Amino acid sequence: MGTGRRARLTGTIKSSVVYGAVRDVAYRMYERRVESSLPTDIVPRHVGVILDGNRRWARSMGMADVNTGHQRGADKISELLHWCTEAGVEVVTLWLLSTDNLGRPAKELDPLLEIIEKTVRNLAADGWHVKPVGALDLLPDKTACVLKDAGEATSGAPGLIVNVAVGYGGRREIADAVRSLLLEQAGKGTSIEELAEVLDVEHIAEHLYTRGQPDPDLVIRTSGEQRLSGFMLWQSAHSEFYFCEVHWPDFRKVDFLRAIRSYAARHRRYGS
Repeated sequence: MGTGRRARLTGTIKSSVVYGAVRDVAYRMYERRVESSLPTDIVPRHVGVILDGNRRWARSMGMADVNTGHQRGADKISELLHWCTEAGVEVVTLWLLSTDNLGRPAKELDPLLEIIEKTVRNLAADGWHVKPVGALDLLPDKTACVLKDAGEATSGAPGLIVNVAVGYGGRREIADAVRSLLLEQAGKGTSIEELAEVLDVEHIAEHLYTRGQPDPDLVIRTSGEQRLSGFMLWQSAHSEFYFCEVHWPDFRKVDFLRAIRSYAARHRRYGS
């Protein structure tokens, strides 16, 4: 059989209903096996997720409009939150838009902001405890209002806390925290010299966007990139990292379970 004919036959088989049904059954069996192997006593309290690869996913699918990828990625968020709840996670931070992303051309940025606004409204409507984290003053007024309204409307919601990081950058967060600390102490009449004598890490931590929350135990990044790109620079000092090859829109429950399994298998020594 020639190579071309073999490739066509393989493509026909993979696109068949029977192949798809068998693949789905095999996937569910593997998913259950991974899930059953997870220890129930080692679960990350806080999971940070860098939702990477929406544009690359769209291009790989032959789509000219990359916002199709952004929308597909937004649709995946609800599934992730339910997986986190099932696993016993208490806080999840979703990096939806960085401060660097704000420099993208308006023809891409404006539709992306609309997708984010719609996503945040849906999260609030679904009853999740939404907490905006980021430099809201850098965002358009409409986007900032949507984030603030969602945060206020769901502040008393029980269960999983969902940090939506929009207009977020780790360096900007630390700078904002220091600025807030200085203004607070100035309001109390504390001099710079007096503050310098007592300043420690906890003073800054109390002014971060995520103040009052546990630091992320696990940070997941999709799309194969192995870097933080400025995500939660302060809070991730002791985080475990899991880098997944798939683009975010293709992220599956089994990928999430593998990340949890990898986390559970690590011995966290905290320098000891």
